Amino acid sequence: MHEMSLVQGLLSQLHGLAREHNKSKVITVRMEIGPLSGVVIDSFQFGFDILSKEAPLTREASLVIESSPATYRCCGCGLEIETEQRPDACPACTETLLIPQGGDDIILRQVEME
Repeated sequence: MHEMSLVQGLLSQLHGLAREHNKSKVITVRMEIGPLSGVVIDSFQFGFDILSKEAPLTREASLVIESSPATYRCCGCGLEIETEQRPDACPACTETLLIPQGGDDIILRQVEME
């Protein structure tokens, strides 16, 4: 489960940010995780819930995960389709060759600390 190593990296980043800004407590962490990132959101949340309890800095932190849609570009007509799941075909021209144009991001959007 690579989500645990991703959470460990996130927690390390949070500790660095807290040191940099002289903060002692993380309140809220907002993440954006795309549907093509390969991350199982429930596993990431579970990992955060477990590993964040190990340090006083993050013990009471809450994690908010937003899932951004992926964009697919049709190779036939160039239409861009924004969706959570890969479409079977282009709704405009029925082309089945659709190239993903995003949705593979894992982004730390915001950290609230005190």
